[in-house]
Amino acid sequence: MTAPDGTQERERDEGADRPGPSGDPSAALELRTPGEVADRPAAGASTRETSGDPGPRETARDLETREKPAETAGSGDDGEGAAPPASHRRSRPLRTSMIVAAAITVVAAAGAATTGALGGDGAGEANAAPSAPPKTAEIQRTTLTRTETVDGNLGYGEASAVQAPAGAGSGQPARNGTGGDGGSAGIITWVPEDGDVIKRGGTVYRADEEKVPLLYGSTPFYRTLGPGSEGGDVKILEKNLSELGYTGFTADDTYTETTAEAVRDWQDDLGREETGRVGPGDAVVAPGARRVADVKTSPGALLNGTVLTWTGTERIVTVDLDVRYEDLVEKGTKATVTLPDDSTVRAEVTDVGTLSGSGDAGDAGSGGPGNGGGNEDPTLPVELEIAKQKGLGSYQAAGVEVTVKAETRENVLAVPVNALVAERGGGYAVEVVDADGTVERRAVKLGMFADSLVEVSGKGITDGLVVGVPK
Repeated sequence: MTAPDGTQERERDEGADRPGPSGDPSAALELRTPGEVADRPAAGASTRETSGDPGPRETARDLETREKPAETAGSGDDGEGAAPPASHRRSRPLRTSMIVAAAITVVAAAGAATTGALGGDGAGEANAAPSAPPKTAEIQRTTLTRTETVDGNLGYGEASAVQAPAGAGSGQPARNGTGGDGGSAGIITWVPEDGDVIKRGGTVYRADEEKVPLLYGSTPFYRTLGPGSEGGDVKILEKNLSELGYTGFTADDTYTETTAEAVRDWQDDLGREETGRVGPGDAVVAPGARRVADVKTSPGALLNGTVLTWTGTERIVTVDLDVRYEDLVEKGTKATVTLPDDSTVRAEVTDVGTLSGSGDAGDAGSGGPGNGGGNEDPTLPVELEIAKQKGLGSYQAAGVEVTVKAETRENVLAVPVNALVAERGGGYAVEVVDADGTVERRAVKLGMFADSLVEVSGKGITDGLVVGVPK
């Protein structure tokens, strides 16, 4: 057995001064492991020795013998054959050890990969089925409701104007049906303040110190009413008188003497002349209580033009609805209003207007001048009433979101939208997860999307089926 390299080096150094069999120290043999390459020969060696290429007859032992003089101290008289330092000579075994260690590491890594030492047991892992999704959900039978959310505005609605009676300011009778003093236009002597609420019988303004009250109704007084008058305006007058506590007449559409007597009592309470007749300027008719939005005149001004503007007393929501959602709303449609603080209140559609902004530039060529608004998308004005006004808090005016139901599907199968898996050839599928963790893809047909769910149907798709939710 060949001695380790370190022992060989030590023996070589010790035998350098001992003569060989022939008595020549240079003839001493150096032991090497088979195949070990000798160091580069010292200077002065022959060309053959420098190349290190042994002849056909040379063996590894002959080559070692030939290179020995270059490595033996004192092999020549001039010292040219001095051996290199021991550290240089001994680096060869270290390099060999590193190479062997690296080879062992590679083999060990390959073995670990084969046996599964770097993770898992390695038994059939390459051919194992995909693991089950991290989350699952059940296909459920439910009712889906698709909604649409649009922008709206909370406020008191569009303001309307209160005009001075026809003829006021032109020398014509301004107020009561008796004709007054003929040439008096009337002077404003009192007006309410912005934000004031006026109810039935309350004073809208005063002209020449005569109160002009508010009555509820849909038709303004457009003529002088007296005994013998009939019609809807008569009924409005009598109904208001009855609500204010005046009696002795029947609230119908016929103006009788008993009606006239009740009117005189009313006029007396207003501080007006007791004529028993009611003219166009004697009262202002509106659908209900009013909230003053903007007073347009002041005491001392001539009774003429717009006196003030007002709105309803309850806050409402108005929406300029995109025409594509026209079929979603009608009177009575329920909605949810989201306020700026994310609180919500229930609302109901009370009025649907007519399309606006639907004209186009071609209208100018049909007799009407273009107004520059022909390119606007048509919208539908919608008003919504909020029954529980307290739910609006202190908001007087604000931008809100209005959510209305668009479509409802009952008794359908649905899964979370995230459970859908796109198929390579088009369409979608779900991953059905069996009790043992086996995953199977099944194609589905999609229906309505709503509330992060989607309606699904197809072969093998049933209520309660467990499906994966990969993300």
